[in-house]
Amino acid sequence: MARPKRFSSLRRGLSRFTNASKRMLRRSQSRASEASPAPHVHVSNGNKKRRVVITGIGAITVLGLNLMDTWNNLVAGRSGIGPITQFDPSRLPVRIAGEVKGFDPLKYIDAKEVRRMARCSHFAVAAAQEAIEQSGLRIGREVKSDRVGIVMGTALGGYEMSESGSREYYQYGYKRVNPFALPAALPNAPAHHISTQFGLKGPLSTVVAACASGTQAIGDGAEMIRLGKADAVLAGGVEAVVTETAIVAFAKMRVLSMLNDQPELAQRPFDITRDGFAYSEGCVVMMLEDYERARARGATIYAEVLGMGVSSDAYHIAIPDPSAGGAIRAMQWALQDSGLAPHHVDYINAHGSATPTNDALETAAIKHVFGEHAYDIPVTSTKSMVGHAMGAAGAIEALSTVMTIKTGIIPPTINLHHPDPACDLDYVPNKARLKEVVRAISNSFGLGGQNATIAFGKA
Repeated sequence: MARPKRFSSLRRGLSRFTNASKRMLRRSQSRASEASPAPHVHVSNGNKKRRVVITGIGAITVLGLNLMDTWNNLVAGRSGIGPITQFDPSRLPVRIAGEVKGFDPLKYIDAKEVRRMARCSHFAVAAAQEAIEQSGLRIGREVKSDRVGIVMGTALGGYEMSESGSREYYQYGYKRVNPFALPAALPNAPAHHISTQFGLKGPLSTVVAACASGTQAIGDGAEMIRLGKADAVLAGGVEAVVTETAIVAFAKMRVLSMLNDQPELAQRPFDITRDGFAYSEGCVVMMLEDYERARARGATIYAEVLGMGVSSDAYHIAIPDPSAGGAIRAMQWALQDSGLAPHHVDYINAHGSATPTNDALETAAIKHVFGEHAYDIPVTSTKSMVGHAMGAAGAIEALSTVMTIKTGIIPPTINLHHPDPACDLDYVPNKARLKEVVRAISNSFGLGGQNATIAFGKA
């Protein structure tokens, strides 16, 4: 696949952006009274037969229709939450959400296929295309198509297609139902459509783990490569179900913010006035590759996937374990899997859902795992800007974490103006920060007690 000129310019832009950031960072560090050299970390071989790196990132989010627009808006601290436009929400108590604006699936997919696919599959194909093009990996030449795997995470898949099919049947009868209503709704449809669109014949997998889906998909994709089952894997998360049913269901659970008149302020993680999350949508897909192969072909490397921890609360389908045991285990096991000690971690991308219970429990879990070092680690919530995109959330947050490692810029936690005494860590409030980050973790804690933490580092 030929590399489009626009991705050459993207690479040059990213290089200039990163170099400028590093110059500012060096000036800031030169004024510091004492420098702290990064410790050498030995990563145990264990089952890690191969190192895994990220060479391409594709994004369709409420902040942009590509990686750099999304990243620049994260750094700028912009909110992607607004009034719902995909349906009339006037009868509902919650009338705001994060919606992807200006997306045209016909730019990526044939019109006939578009009609057969759910919105989540449109997003997945578009993000996968950017990840492939950005990576510069020539599938079929530099790697065989059956050595490229796919792992996508989603919570709800194309649920709106089955909902639409049911509505059409009961209103208009059998003849009006879309024959693809059911297959388009399957959770594995996004992975399938990436496979068929790009002719990828390697291992194919779908992770359905609620809010932890995207995080676990990236970790599982890396493991495929470590175990020698693939040389490259497209991995990420997707969600696109901003529907009446979804909004009503979450509103009835009392987990959605009710700040309808000020949607950009709705998502307020770690703030004492927080009243829930803004439901959202989006997709991020990453190209994962064997490190040695990526280096040999001169690929741009964003970061290395170091390891992952996955746990279960075994407590309640909607309420997190009040002991925070599941979150603690996920973080501890991610560090163990990565060969890291707690003091090696420079940054944490929090689950940070802005529900009253979650933020306090996550803060307590971080302090349990990292001890006094927790107060020295910047902790931010990407959701403060993009809302909660369920199965896509972990992948979007992985994008933010990886780009922080690549550029030395930590995006802020916006809307944090009234700190909660129970949330007393450094949440980088309202303004991005320059800081060299060598190793970082990203947390995702979901419905059903599904917990996943993934660790990244400089390659």
